[in-house]
Amino acid sequence: MNKSLVLAALVASVALAACGKKEEAMPAPAPAPAPVAAPVVDAAASAAKLAASASDMAASAAVGAASAMQGAADTAKDAAKDAVGAAKDAAAAAASAVKK
Repeated sequence: MNKSLVLAALVASVALAACGKKEEAMPAPAPAPAPVAAPVVDAAASAAKLAASASDMAASAAVGAASAMQGAADTAKDAAKDAVGAAKDAAAAAASAVKK
């Protein structure tokens, strides 16, 4: 039984090797690319200018957002200060009511 399994595996491997793909010939190398035309260079320069402009606009928007966040933080700080003062006043009123 053991020899028949080895023989079957050997026959299967030979059959698979015989049915494998044959190596194809390498295709010819591609021709050299044509030189870049002037309109392409101009378009690339224009795209670079547009990208720089977009970058400037994004930086300006980020500065504006940071300024708005600072204003919101200041408003929240003032509201918290007012809430602490109101809580302190309420605690003092409750303490004086308990004493009476």
